[in-house]
Amino acid sequence: MAMNIEEFRQTAHEFVDWMADYLENIETYPVKSQVKPGEVMRKLPQQPPQQGEETGDIMRDFRSIILPGITHWQSPNFFAYFNANASYPSVLAEMLTATLGAQCMIWETSPAAAELEELMMEWLKQMMGLPADWHGVIHDTASAATLIAILSAREKYSNFQVNEKGFGNYENFRVYCSTETHSSIDKAVKIAGIGRANLVKVDVDDALRLKPHALQQAIEKDLAEGKRPLCAIATLGTTGTTAIDPVKEMAEICRKYDLWLHVDAAHAGTALVLPEYRWMMEGAEMVDSFVFNPHKWMFTNFDCSAYFVKDKGQLIRTFEILPEYLKTQSQGKVNDYRDWGIALGRRFRALKLWFVIRNFGVEGIREKLRFHLSLAQGLKEQIEAHPEFEIMAPLTVNLVCFRYRPQGMEEGETLNALNQQLNQKLNASGKIYLTHTKVRGQYILRMVLGQTYLSREHVQKAWQRIQETAKTMRW
Repeated sequence: MAMNIEEFRQTAHEFVDWMADYLENIETYPVKSQVKPGEVMRKLPQQPPQQGEETGDIMRDFRSIILPGITHWQSPNFFAYFNANASYPSVLAEMLTATLGAQCMIWETSPAAAELEELMMEWLKQMMGLPADWHGVIHDTASAATLIAILSAREKYSNFQVNEKGFGNYENFRVYCSTETHSSIDKAVKIAGIGRANLVKVDVDDALRLKPHALQQAIEKDLAEGKRPLCAIATLGTTGTTAIDPVKEMAEICRKYDLWLHVDAAHAGTALVLPEYRWMMEGAEMVDSFVFNPHKWMFTNFDCSAYFVKDKGQLIRTFEILPEYLKTQSQGKVNDYRDWGIALGRRFRALKLWFVIRNFGVEGIREKLRFHLSLAQGLKEQIEAHPEFEIMAPLTVNLVCFRYRPQGMEEGETLNALNQQLNQKLNASGKIYLTHTKVRGQYILRMVLGQTYLSREHVQKAWQRIQETAKTMRW
């Protein structure tokens, strides 16, 4: 019983009402799903239906079976990982994107999609103070963008011979990042054929930033041993603690030894919209590629990852391929973005970014970012003032790293276990959701203050719950 257009119209209106009710009442749901492994699967039929089912029946099962198994990332009580934010204008744009159902692999398949994407990347450069001669493209995730950067570096070094003939004599490549860098770097060197054994993790300072002199020493050691330094990754906002690597110093070293420098600013890069945070990208003119995720802290639905590259030709030569069926009259006159990355098929991601920037305005985005930053600073000060909690990493943007340490409790695994239990107990309550990291063997709670509709009241309630729950802990 396939749906007809009138049924679609009626059901779509019902769905929009449900969506608005959901977003309005999202705080009534447990933030972290409370289901057990396999619980959702057991409630679903194990064979597909032979006959079509009514949409109302499907929606009933969505509410009773699927919804309890959802962690509510858009809840203002979600303080875990980094946010995967949405916003009202972004959701509306996603509805239009889904309705259009466009596959935007080349300009010809939807000219407006290609040209709006080009414009959005220009807007972002202006908003963030990035170099005017950079070229941008939207990918799905920062992980994909980082892989693309490493592949581009590989092909630049080999003059595209690895693409054509395989590695051959191009062995012993080395890639450098800090010990705090995201695991996507490990994955990228595996996929690129470089190998994890050739990923050099460089030591960090007391603020958990990569040490430039340690990077230079690692490069010189590898050169002396016949290795081939290829690429370095600077992170603006490491996943564990949002440490900010020194881009300018790293760029100078990379320029000296002719390495590709990629900047992973997946979360914290959005802060560049604020002029007072442009210090993070000092030396940008020497950077080869840069990525940040509007789907984290710029209120745009996942997925939307903005990747910039200095040398557009290098990027395109790394990925271009032209079968007969993709040849068009517009070839060479427009941006065919399927040549700017791994995927041929591409979603119309620029539309939701356009809606968000137009609806918020640059000043509206700045206002919300500054509010989140002030919330983080306020929470940090309250934690510092508490005799049994302590800040565990510098506050750089909107991530507060802390732990519970009862008076008289010594450093060690018992303290780690206590904080792990606290984390689990808080998450099991369904009222807030936190995640953790480990730095130098210490278990640390992470609290990210960046959800689109977060208020000061949400932060205060969460901090109160953390303190009250900690009082119930036994050690």
